[in-house]
Amino acid sequence: MEMIQESPALSAYLAADEAVDHEHPLVRNTAAKLRAEASDAYAYAQAAYEFVRDTVPHSYDTGDMRVTWRASDVLAQRSGICHAKSHALAALLRAESIPTALCYQRLTDDDGSNPMVHGLVAIKLPGRSAWSRQDPRGNKPGVDAQFSLDGERLAWSVRPECSEVDYPVLYAAPHPAVLRALRAAPDRPYLWRTLPVAL
Repeated sequence: MEMIQESPALSAYLAADEAVDHEHPLVRNTAAKLRAEASDAYAYAQAAYEFVRDTVPHSYDTGDMRVTWRASDVLAQRSGICHAKSHALAALLRAESIPTALCYQRLTDDDGSNPMVHGLVAIKLPGRSAWSRQDPRGNKPGVDAQFSLDGERLAWSVRPECSEVDYPVLYAAPHPAVLRALRAAPDRPYLWRTLPVAL
């Protein structure tokens, strides 16, 4: 799949906004701790990815009813769905000047029912011409996402026969429909009913 930058300016993928709030002290402090152990941008990107994937549980897996959407809140509360975790990872990467985009998949149940939009990120590391998608959702039985620059290791590969889709657009900010649903939801059951099913 050829990915398409929503913005031609790479600087757009380093910006801070309300959801990807990488200027927040908690984001900066977390980034600094991870960077202290990393030898270069590649090692830092993997460390940030594994930190979000492994230390911020997906709220569906744990039964947590809270809804987080701002990166700093995701890190503070250590909880979030895929979109929130993607915001957190984007913030940590942008805090260390690694261009990071938000991107999406449309996934379904095995029979093609219950469509949902799944969030992940794409990163552009120094010296590489291509963007690399990474999925910080969090692993569980049947899901084994890994940091990878040579072939994607996402939580799920789309199944066209189930009307699943890899959306090619690389967004500089969270998709407005996704962000609206996250911000308006008082709890996760409500969020499940209001998240977009397609983009």
